[in-house]
Amino acid sequence: MILPLSKAEETVKVGVLHSLSGTMAISETSLRDILLFTFDEINASGGVMGKMIEPVVVDGASDWPLFAEKAKQLLDQDKAAVTFGCWTSVSRQSVLPVYEEKGGLLFYPVQYEGEEMSPNIFYTAEAVNQQATPAVDYMLEEGKKKFYLLGTDYVYPQTTNLVLLEYLLSKGVPIENIGGGFTKDDEGNIISAGKYTPFGHTDYQQIISEIKQFAASGDACVINTLNGDTNVPFFKEYAASGLDAETCPVVSFSISEDEFRGLPADQLVGQLGCWTYFQSIKSEANEKFVDNFMAWLEKSDVPGIVKDDRVTCSPMVLSYVGVYLWKAAVEQAGSFEPEKVMAELKKGISFDGPGGTVTSQENHHLTKNVFIGETRANGQFKIIKEYKDVVGEPFLKGTYK
Repeated sequence: MILPLSKAEETVKVGVLHSLSGTMAISETSLRDILLFTFDEINASGGVMGKMIEPVVVDGASDWPLFAEKAKQLLDQDKAAVTFGCWTSVSRQSVLPVYEEKGGLLFYPVQYEGEEMSPNIFYTAEAVNQQATPAVDYMLEEGKKKFYLLGTDYVYPQTTNLVLLEYLLSKGVPIENIGGGFTKDDEGNIISAGKYTPFGHTDYQQIISEIKQFAASGDACVINTLNGDTNVPFFKEYAASGLDAETCPVVSFSISEDEFRGLPADQLVGQLGCWTYFQSIKSEANEKFVDNFMAWLEKSDVPGIVKDDRVTCSPMVLSYVGVYLWKAAVEQAGSFEPEKVMAELKKGISFDGPGGTVTSQENHHLTKNVFIGETRANGQFKIIKEYKDVVGEPFLKGTYK
């Protein structure tokens, strides 16, 4: 529901900065939806310090320089007290200097590569040690000995795969068992690990051929950091080639229940995901969250909103809990000023969310549960492993150069 015009003193403007068009819209539009749902839920219970949340929604359009322009608009023109937004690391890094220069506050909800802690960003996102390394640990426990690294050509996959290269080597995996290729500098140091394709790439025939050859000896898996709608042609080519979860499982870090709505899920049964939330979690808090969101969708009058076949996923939940953490921090600070709000978050605030209790940390990240899930034919995940209360560590000392 879009709030009616209100007197300025009765509302607080809150920015929503996501791609509602372009290659990343497949993922980011749902974050817009969950944020509007959350604002309505909070407004129905009295708002934040007596003020109703007034959302200001802007479209980053999968255009990274445009994200910076929209961030400036939210801060300079709209005077947004906080922004919830960005999906890709390149979009986050595009807006980071804007928020630092202008003293704004951004909540970032999507898994990322770490190696960053801005004073003006709170990362509800999964850090590498809350997604990538637990997934590798699980695959090693399952007897996998060969790891093919595949990602989209930008900072999150590139940095994550360098971290995973060092991590795999530290676990005794020989370098010849790490596929996708390497790039070295003039001194012979590896500066890139894995195979990369551009955003929106559609032709995966050659890469799937390489993966089939890599997996021919058995005990192989794919670590997938492809982002956006390019996952659709990748998995369709994968399924058409005869590969499956038995011959060469894929563990993905950017494919949640939401992305599976556009994939041939019935052909990808057994593929794996690692997130800090799955819709299939059995808890009263999660069932209430899912039911309330679906009910909100039914009565929503947001232009162009999709109402059928909707699901919930980890980035949506991390957006949801981010709003509630911000609300709690504002109320503890008695102020909407970003610096005061961040100071309260750094002290540690807990919220019982759909994925379990999350707690804000001094390093601008969250302590939260981590789950390994196996894809089912309906596009949901069967939880097969849980790691409790994993502290978010943006800097993985000893594993990243």
